[in-house]
Amino acid sequence: MKTKIITLTLLTSLFAGQLFAQDRTTVNATSSEISDNLDLRAVASIFGDALNLDDFERRLNDPKVQISNLDLNQDNQVDYLRVIESVEGNTHLIIVQSVLGRDTFQDVATIEVERDRNNNVQLQVVGDVYMYGDNYIYEPVYVNTPVIYNHFWVTNYRPYCSSWYWGYYPTYYYAWTPFPVFGYRNHIGLCINFNYSYNYVNYRRCHVAYTNYYGRRANGYERQYPNRSFSHRNSGYANRHELDRTRNIRTTGTRNEIAHNSNSTRDNSLVRNNTSTRTQNTRRDDTPRNNSSTRSEVVRRDNTTRNIGSNRTENIRRDNNPRGNSSTRAENNGGNSSPRNESSRTQGNSNKSRRG
Repeated sequence: MKTKIITLTLLTSLFAGQLFAQDRTTVNATSSEISDNLDLRAVASIFGDALNLDDFERRLNDPKVQISNLDLNQDNQVDYLRVIESVEGNTHLIIVQSVLGRDTFQDVATIEVERDRNNNVQLQVVGDVYMYGDNYIYEPVYVNTPVIYNHFWVTNYRPYCSSWYWGYYPTYYYAWTPFPVFGYRNHIGLCINFNYSYNYVNYRRCHVAYTNYYGRRANGYERQYPNRSFSHRNSGYANRHELDRTRNIRTTGTRNEIAHNSNSTRDNSLVRNNTSTRTQNTRRDDTPRNNSSTRSEVVRRDNTTRNIGSNRTENIRRDNNPRGNSSTRAENNGGNSSPRNESSRTQGNSNKSRRG
C-alpha cells in the first residue's frame, strides 16, 4: 500500500511538472516586444532623404517599402503613422504618432532638430519612453545636408500637422498585414540607407522643448494598457538598447555587420562563379585547340594499331611547325590533308603490318 502511494505521488509530481513546463513555454512563445516593430534607424534614414515633412509622412506609410510593422490596436493591419510638429524657438519636434482609432493616437518617436547660434544643426531620433524605454536615441550622420532642413528656419514658418486621420487616408496608402517579428528584422535591413551612420547615444539634447511638449503627448495606447510600458515589459532594462545587448535573437545588425553580411554573400556568389569559370577553363585547357584529331588519337580510338612510331614523328614535326599543321599533314599524307583518308591509310598500313 505504501509503495502504491509513493508511486502515485511521483506520477502526480511528474505530471504537474510537465503541465507547468508546457504553460511556461507557451507564455514565452507568445510574448513579443512592441519596439521590435519600428526600427528608428529606418525612420532616421527616410527623414534624411525626404524633401519636406509631407514627403516624410508619405515615406513612413509607403506600402511598397513598409517601414513600420506596428499594430498597436491589434486589428491585424499595420497602423497608419501620422506626423505633427511642435516648434520651440530654434528647436523643431517632429512627432510620429500611431493612429489607433477616431481621435486616438499614440506617440511612437520624436525627431528633434535644433540649430545653434553658429547655424549648426543637430538631429536626434528619440524613441517614446513608453515604447522604447528611457533615452533610446540615435543621432544620424548624413552624407550631405538634408534638403528638409531648408524648410525649418524661414520667416512665417507654420508647423506641420498631418491632415490624415482614422478612416481618411491618402490615395497611395493601403493597409497591409504585419510581418512576423523575425520577418520584419530581415526586411527592414533592406530599407535603411547605410551610406549614413547611426550613432547611438543616451542623452537628450532638447530637454526644454520636449519637457514643454510632454504634457500634450498622445498616449491613447498607454492609457489603455498602462502595464505594457517598456519598464513593465522588460524589468531590469533601462531601454531597448540594453535589451538588445542581452537577447539571443537575430536582430538587424550595425552598419558594419550588415555590410559584412552583404559582402560575404557577394563573395560566396563570386566564389561559385569563379569555380565554374575555372572548371570551364580547365576543360578548355585540357581540350586541344585544334579540333582535328591527331593521327595518334584516331588510331587509338579505332583500335586499329598499337604502333605509334609514325605518330611520334608527326608530333615532333608539328611541334617544330606549330602553325603549319595543314602543310605537315599534307606532307605526311602525300599531299592529301583529309583526316578521313589519313585514317584509312593508317588503318591499311596497320592491316598490312598484321598480315605480314
